[in-house]
Amino acid sequence: TMGKLLLILGSVIALPTFAAGGGDLDASDYTGVSFWLVTAALLASTVFFFVERDRVSAKWKTSLTVSGLVTGIAFWHYMYMRGVWIETGDSPTVFRYIDWLLTVPLLICEFYLILAAATNVAGSLFKKLLVGSLVMLVFGYMGEAGIMAAWPAFIIGCLAWVYMIYELYAGEGKSACNTASPSVQSAYNTMMAIIVFGWAIYPVGYFTGYLMGDGGSALNLNLIYNLADFVNKILFGLIIWNVAVKESSNA
Repeated sequence: TMGKLLLILGSVIALPTFAAGGGDLDASDYTGVSFWLVTAALLASTVFFFVERDRVSAKWKTSLTVSGLVTGIAFWHYMYMRGVWIETGDSPTVFRYIDWLLTVPLLICEFYLILAAATNVAGSLFKKLLVGSLVMLVFGYMGEAGIMAAWPAFIIGCLAWVYMIYELYAGEGKSACNTASPSVQSAYNTMMAIIVFGWAIYPVGYFTGYLMGDGGSALNLNLIYNLADFVNKILFGLIIWNVAVKESSNA
């Protein structure tokens, strides 16, 4: 309890310092507004997930902790990303990929964690998902940073994404899910829908920003990426929280 109080207190103390930076926000800058909205939502989600750990049984606490870490890490980076956008109007590519390098593997491994809490899933699934997520991120960054051509990087990143979907939909993940309770299976299937449809928002943003070549690409790119982070980080965690509470109450 004391730890959670310190977390909330620290967040409140830190907010004025961060909020003071970044300059004025133009009311017509919808991308800038989205940075602020997502930043606030990520902070609220982080506090919520850590506070709610007390409501779930021990085997589900790790899943909620990881959900809180995902939104907490993203909140920290969004503090800097929004400043880059307001001050320069440029895409905060480096900050965004540092965030994704930490949070995306955690998100994808949440599948393993909820299965491990309810089934005897093999550890090899964790390794496959981790490798797939890292390949997707590395080539995505190389394409956005100009280290390699945008199209090949885009294709390789998408193939890694499809590989992870296969492992979760038809491979080891699905096999383990079939032995779980109905509520775990329902959560798993909803998370799968987010990985398929929610994560599809990211390649749409990449395509808009780097493969179409229009002048407003930075605006569209960051607006789409911010929407994707909101859906995939926060909604993902709420699904895990929901199944954790249900399973704990049935235990």
